[in-house]
Amino acid sequence: MTEGSRSSDRDDPGSADRYDVEFGPDPAAYAVDGPEPSSADEPFDEVDPAVHAVGIGPGNLEYLVPRAERALREAAVVVGFETVVDFVRDRTDADLLTCGYRDEAEALTAFADRVAGGERGVAVLMGDPNHSGYQFLGKVERVVDEATGGGVDVRVVPGISSIQIAASRARTPLEDATFVTLHKRGDLTADLDRLRRDVGGRHLLVLPRPFDWMPGDIAVDLLDHGARTDTVALVCERLTHDDERITRTTLGDLSAYAGGNGREDTPFSDLSVLVVRR
Repeated sequence: MTEGSRSSDRDDPGSADRYDVEFGPDPAAYAVDGPEPSSADEPFDEVDPAVHAVGIGPGNLEYLVPRAERALREAAVVVGFETVVDFVRDRTDADLLTCGYRDEAEALTAFADRVAGGERGVAVLMGDPNHSGYQFLGKVERVVDEATGGGVDVRVVPGISSIQIAASRARTPLEDATFVTLHKRGDLTADLDRLRRDVGGRHLLVLPRPFDWMPGDIAVDLLDHGARTDTVALVCERLTHDDERITRTTLGDLSAYAGGNGREDTPFSDLSVLVVRR
């Protein structure tokens, strides 16, 4: 890695075990191991063609920031989940490597090989990579490190998150709120504990996990840990899209929608943010 790289594990990217859904290690740990190298402070034009992990916003491209659009325009190859890549197909002439969970490793390996060959690459994520994106970011960083021997850095280009939109719609200042994402694989105990601790004292901004931890399930858990039934809650669905919908309710009423782990078991979209006002 270049100067400022993060951990000794980066010196031998193959040294740690591969990520396993049930047993880890969590790829987010690879992404958060330390800050970006100091060269990230250089002007955008002067950074050696690195991989950019770009947040594309909540899906409405009016919220795609210019720096992200520029990275897409200058990329030779773009990788991401198909639903994410579809939003930006018309904003780049790059080769598009799309994937789902089943073929994610294959797509990322092909992407890393292209980067190792000297091409500029962009990995795309919904919203802002800093909000619920670090598992994918960690996977991108790892395959790039392995393919390049640590010679190419990954730079994050922040985007507009649905969390920010939800905070605006619900008038819940971020400095007075606790943000938790449940939209990730693995153990959620520490995240749920934060919500249980802060409910009533701070606003809660929560990304649910489809479909076993949806707004109704979160409401039941909070009520079981002392939250008031009349606590105001908003379920914000498909924010900034033409079919945006906001359901204003209470934790007591919301709890009626708990249970199940399939799309048919909840009235709410998988593109939802739950806001619980203090």
